[in-house]
Amino acid sequence: MAPMASEPSVLKGTAFADLVLQGPEPPSLWNDLAGILRKAFHWRGADKRFTLSMCIMSILQGLFPILNWWKSYSLKFFQNDLMAGLTLTSLSIPQSIGYATLAKLDPQYGLYTSVVPPLVYAVMGTSREMAIGPVAIVSLLLSSMIQKIVDPAVDPVSYRKMVFTVTFLTGVFQFAFGLFRLGFLVDFLSHAAIVGFMGGAAIVIGLQQLKGLLGLGHFTNSTDVVSVTKAVWVSVHETWHPENVFIGCSFFMFILAMRFIGRKNKKLCWVSAIAPVLSVALSTLVVYVTRADKHGVNIIQNVNSGINASSVNQIDLKKGYVAESAKIALICAVIALTEAFAVGRSFSAINGYRLDGNKEMVAMGFMNIAGSLSSCYVATGSFSRTAVNFAAGCKTTVSNIVMAATVMVALELLTKLLYYTPVSILASIVLSALPGLINVQEVCFLWKVDKMDFLTCVGSFLGVLFGSVEIGLSVALGVSFAKIIIQSIRPRVQILGRLPGTDVFCSIKQYPVVCQTPTLLTIRIETSFLCFINASFIREKIIGRVTEKREAFRSVVLDMSNVVNMDTSGIAALEELHKELVFLGIQMAIASPGWQATHKMKVARLVDGVGEGWFFLTVGEAVEACLANKASIALEC
Repeated sequence: MAPMASEPSVLKGTAFADLVLQGPEPPSLWNDLAGILRKAFHWRGADKRFTLSMCIMSILQGLFPILNWWKSYSLKFFQNDLMAGLTLTSLSIPQSIGYATLAKLDPQYGLYTSVVPPLVYAVMGTSREMAIGPVAIVSLLLSSMIQKIVDPAVDPVSYRKMVFTVTFLTGVFQFAFGLFRLGFLVDFLSHAAIVGFMGGAAIVIGLQQLKGLLGLGHFTNSTDVVSVTKAVWVSVHETWHPENVFIGCSFFMFILAMRFIGRKNKKLCWVSAIAPVLSVALSTLVVYVTRADKHGVNIIQNVNSGINASSVNQIDLKKGYVAESAKIALICAVIALTEAFAVGRSFSAINGYRLDGNKEMVAMGFMNIAGSLSSCYVATGSFSRTAVNFAAGCKTTVSNIVMAATVMVALELLTKLLYYTPVSILASIVLSALPGLINVQEVCFLWKVDKMDFLTCVGSFLGVLFGSVEIGLSVALGVSFAKIIIQSIRPRVQILGRLPGTDVFCSIKQYPVVCQTPTLLTIRIETSFLCFINASFIREKIIGRVTEKREAFRSVVLDMSNVVNMDTSGIAALEELHKELVFLGIQMAIASPGWQATHKMKVARLVDGVGEGWFFLTVGEAVEACLANKASIALEC
């Protein structure tokens, strides 16, 4: 009677085995490549029934999202965008000048970067709130890496040419990322790495501002904390002017106080926005009236008037600096996109709409290519300015257009008034924007949740602080990849047991209440890709479990529900595992493999070796079949 009782289970398992083994064949390599190209060159919504004009319109709407909403744009929206744009300008002008000095460029180049890139982004970007312009992190990246090749103090013309070349190549990389759906490259910098990098960069930027804050004439080109501290120590003992410190610190406290007022009272958010430009105006007036520039106060002096001049002839793609420029541009492209995505996604989530990452990359690429041709350096989304734009009530990207137009007016009419602006006020404006980059709360969160992520964060932070920007990024990438490689090489192999009274199988470590079936070892392989880097480890782990209690087991069930795919090394490991188990007199059953993995096992004839009847849809069916097989063998004996 026992064999008859087990017969239905065996038949049921065999029927489901046919379902497992009759899965679809995976697409060919050519189909995969063709699919990638279709996604790259056809915007969402394209249809075979479209006419040529409809296809062209679809592509244009994909490239220029403004075409989707401009018809519904209203006067009320414009009023909100106008006020937001004017408020944004009051913050952008002083910040842009300060970030240009951080990038080792003349002040007007920061203003130029707040004109062309925002205009391009306004018609191509998908974020309604993002404010475009120069940012501190990218400015530091450019100056710290390019000055190792060309010294801006010795050859400012060549330095400026290289900046424009890097900006052009940054735009090309960003455009390519969006066109070919390569946004995953940005994710190589994990959240933990960005937190550490931003914190270290903020401290480095703050130390760099000591030159302007103390009124020092000579300063180190190095960015590490040791070199900067040594340079400050030497300079302070030789020559410095306390008047610069007094002006810079006074207005630094003023800006922070206005920001505190703006945060406490949302109706006064404009107060914190106009604080920087008000500081510039008041400090310039004080220096002009008192003639403090005659008593050691450093001033920025000439700022060229007029809107952006062409820089097409300054982009150099022929000389020996192209390889170095491309390396710097790739780093800037990834960092700029990472910051922009973090900013854009934060505010799109608040307002309940979706940010299209690929369109964002295309927009960023276009705006930086256009910027490089019009005397701009690398621009991206700024968190501080975006927050001001959002708080001021912006509705669309028209606020960027208002800001760009207002900066144009300032370039034409107001640059001569900046002659007496003290350098220390620019340092205080940059310093006031840095606290938001240091997120101590997030570091504590990383320590509590994931120690490896915490190590990534600390490694990135210390690398930037005591090495250089490149070292910090390299450490962050190295730790991140090490984490991925370790987890890929040594995936978990979980022993499963049945929850009492159910047909559910769970890890015995996670659920101690589960019951293990006697003479049966049920194992889950916890990797999505069984391949050359982990196949041998998994095989040895399973054999090790079996040989620990060699006499106890008569069957081994492999739960491969997590295994989506495998390579030839994975197939070879399963073949060796099967042979070793057969040699030990143990039957192997496979449950719920992925359809691509199943197809490869069929092609490699592993299915024939194991037996078609030993492939099952669920672990429960595999266990029942193994128990029935054991019972039938016992009766035969």
